[in-house]
Amino acid sequence: MDKRFLITTADERTWRTDCPVLFLGDWCKLYDRRHVWSNLDAKVVPYHWDDRGKLHQDCHYLNELYEQLLSELGTALNQFHGVSHSYRYWRILIGPWLSYFTQVVFDRWTMIQRAVKMFNINGTTVLELPWLKTIPSSLSDFNNLVAWSDQADIGNHIIYSRILQNWTDVHCERVPLVAPLNIMQLSIVSSFSLRLRQRINSLAERSLTFLSTIFRRQTDAFLMGTCLSWKVNSQLQMSLGQFPQLWSRLPLPKIEANQHVREQFREQFKIKSKGFFGFEQCLHSLIPEQIPTIYLEGYQKLLTTVASLSWPKRPKVIFTSNNQNSDDIFKAWVAEKVELDTSLVIGQVGGHYGCGLWSFMEKHETTIADRYLTWGWGEGEPKLLPTGALRILGRHLSTWDKDGHMLVVMGVMPRYSYTPGSYVVSAGQGEAYFSDIYRFIDYLKNIPRKDILVRPYVHDCGWSQINRWRDRYPDIGIDSGTSLINHLIRKSRLFVSTYNATTFLESLGRNIPTIIFWNPEHWELRPSAVPYFDRLKQVGIFHETPESAAKKVSDIWNDVEGWWNKPEIQQARQFFCDHFARTVDNPVQVLKKALTLSK
Repeated sequence: MDKRFLITTADERTWRTDCPVLFLGDWCKLYDRRHVWSNLDAKVVPYHWDDRGKLHQDCHYLNELYEQLLSELGTALNQFHGVSHSYRYWRILIGPWLSYFTQVVFDRWTMIQRAVKMFNINGTTVLELPWLKTIPSSLSDFNNLVAWSDQADIGNHIIYSRILQNWTDVHCERVPLVAPLNIMQLSIVSSFSLRLRQRINSLAERSLTFLSTIFRRQTDAFLMGTCLSWKVNSQLQMSLGQFPQLWSRLPLPKIEANQHVREQFREQFKIKSKGFFGFEQCLHSLIPEQIPTIYLEGYQKLLTTVASLSWPKRPKVIFTSNNQNSDDIFKAWVAEKVELDTSLVIGQVGGHYGCGLWSFMEKHETTIADRYLTWGWGEGEPKLLPTGALRILGRHLSTWDKDGHMLVVMGVMPRYSYTPGSYVVSAGQGEAYFSDIYRFIDYLKNIPRKDILVRPYVHDCGWSQINRWRDRYPDIGIDSGTSLINHLIRKSRLFVSTYNATTFLESLGRNIPTIIFWNPEHWELRPSAVPYFDRLKQVGIFHETPESAAKKVSDIWNDVEGWWNKPEIQQARQFFCDHFARTVDNPVQVLKKALTLSK
C-alpha cells in the first residue's frame, strides 16, 4: 500500500503538493481551487455517512449518548456554578450545543479512524494554535466555526488535530499559524445588500423594542421571533389584552476563555467520565476544553445580563419559533422562567419538520416546549397542536406572472457535517446535489436559458455557487441570493424547489405553481409523510429524479396556468397543504387559543 500524506481540510497551509496525498473528505476540494487539487496524486477517504443506513443508526445512537451527556454535564455545571437548576433548564440552555458538538466530534473521529484503518498515512500537518483562542464564546460562534463561516476550515482543523495528536499514531508535523484565528470576530460572509438590509431592520427593531419597554406589563405574554407577520403578531397581542410589543435579539457579551477555570472544570467533569473508551473517551475529554465560554467563564455575566433585561418578569406565556436554538440570552431567560412555571410555546419555523425521517432540532424543540405549534401535522399527538403555516398566516396570496421566468431555488448545507439527519450531509453529497440540478437544467426541452433564474442559497459555505453557475451556464440568470423571495416570485411563472425545507411549503401554501424534486436517498421521508408526497407525485408536482421533473416542466411550460388550475392539481395541493402548510381563515383566534391553553 502506497504511503500518503493526510490532508484534513481545505486550508492549503496544511497541504503538501510534492507527494501522494489523502484527502479526508470532499470538503478539502474547493471548487475555486480545483486547478490546485486536480493536479495532485490524491485519493479521498470514502465518507462513512454515504451509507444512509449507518447514518440513521448513528443518529439514534448519538441521541441516546446526548441524553446521557446532558444529565452528566448539567450536574457538573450545577456543582461548578453553585446552582441547582433542573434537567429541563440545562436542556434549554446547553442542549443544542451539546448535541451539535457530540455529532461533530463523532463525525470527525470516525473519518480519522477510517483513514488510519484504510490507508497507509505517513504524516499530516497540525497548525500550532493558542488553545484558549480557539474556544467559541457562544453556540452561534461554534456553528460558524465548524460549519457556516469562512473560518470553517480552520475550525474543523482544530478538532481533527486534537484527535490525530491524542488518539492516533499518525506523525503530526507542527507548523506555526502565521495569521492567528480570532474567534471573537467570527461571522458569516454575506453580501453588502444583505448586510445593509439587516442593519436597517436591526435599527427599526431596536426603536420598536424601546417602545415595547414603555408599554409592557410584567405578566404580559412574551412573543419573540414568531415568524408571524407584524399585522398578525399585533392583532394576536391585542387579543391577549396587551399593547403590541416587538422584542429583538440582544448581542451576547464576548467572554475569553480562562485556563485556570477550564482546568478546574475538567477535574469536575472527569468524575463523570470514567469507564469510557475510544470516541466516547475523546468526547468526554473535548467537552471541558471546547464548551463555549458563555456556559462556563461567562455564565455569571450571562445571568447578570438576563437579570437586567427589560422583558416581562412574570410572563404568562412565552412564544417563539426562531430563538430557541442559538440565542443564548433568550434561552437563559426562558430556562429561568419555565422553572417558575411559565408556559413555553414553540412554533414550527419551517420545512423538513414533520416529514423528514430524522431531525435533532425537531426532537429538541418538541421536548422542551409545553406546546408545539405545527404547520398542520401531528394531529392527536401529545404537545403537538396543528395550527398553520406561521410564515404565511394572514398574508395575501403571492401573485405570479404567467409569462415570467422559471425560478430555481437552491439550498446548500455546510461542507462539513454538523448535525446529521435526513438531508444532504457533508461535501460529497453536496456535490451530488449540484449534479442533480445540472441534470435538471440539461434535460429541459424548448425552454430558453434566458427564461431561467437561479437563486443560490444565501450562505455560500465555500461552495462558490455563483461561480459554478456562471462557468457552466453563462446564459442563465443568477440572483445574488439576497433578493426578497416574494419579489422574485412575482416575476415567475413557475417555482422549482430542489430540497426538503421551507420554500416549497410556502409556495404551495400561497398557491404558486410549483415543481419539487430531490434525491430520495438523501432526503428520506418518514412513513407518515409518504402518502402526502405520493399524492403530489401522482399529479406531477413532486419528482424523485431531475429528469422526471425536467420533462414535466417542459411539457407544461407554455401553459403553466392551465396545468396548475386543473382540479386534480388543486385537490392534491390542498390535501398536502392541510397537513404541511395549512392556512386558516381566523389565524388570530387559532393562535390565541393555542397560547392560552393550560399545561
